[in-house]
Amino acid sequence: MLLDFFLHKQECLHLKVPIDVDEAYCPDCGELIKNKWFITRCCCCNIKRTSHYEYNEIKPNTKYCPNCGSTEFYIQELDKINFTDVNYAILKKTIIPQNKISTSQIWIEKEDSLAQEIKLIGFSK
Repeated sequence: MLLDFFLHKQECLHLKVPIDVDEAYCPDCGELIKNKWFITRCCCCNIKRTSHYEYNEIKPNTKYCPNCGSTEFYIQELDKINFTDVNYAILKKTIIPQNKISTSQIWIEKEDSLAQEIKLIGFSK
């Protein structure tokens, strides 16, 4: 029973959203997803550091900078990813909220449709 809880996760991971576009719709859940790229850098020497997600936060893989030994770091957001930053970049997929309006439409035709025009009646929820 506990295994079923972990296997049937309710949250979509958006794995089928391509990483080479800025925004795309997820084919699994239908949400609009924005790809954001981040790089961690050392505050002292500004060298790029490899990083990972830990409890939904971006943190460097090592506690100390391999170049200067500092523990301080900052996270830089990138507009576009290039091939030199691929080894250091972290991808975060965020959902862009949208106003979803559910509508239903009904067409009504009269028997003598030649004399009468067709009317469209719209319903909104």
